Amino acid sequence: MKGAKAAIIIGIIVMIFGNIFNFQGQGVIGPEASFMYSNPDWIAYGIQIVIAGVIIFSIGIAMNMVKRD
Repeated sequence: MKGAKAAIIIGIIVMIFGNIFNFQGQGVIGPEASFMYSNPDWIAYGIQIVIAGVIIFSIGIAMNMVKRD
């Protein structure tokens, strides 16, 4: 149960960071002096990081469901 909760929390944190990177790449948030600001590469990186977070989160949910049965 401990590993499942950790995977869920880590997945959520990774998804949040991915969204931040995505929005910085779009120029929505962050300082204009940042190398990530309005950089299309960081839009793609942010989406990839969000997907990784969803996968980690899903693994945590699956582990939680398997341990309950």
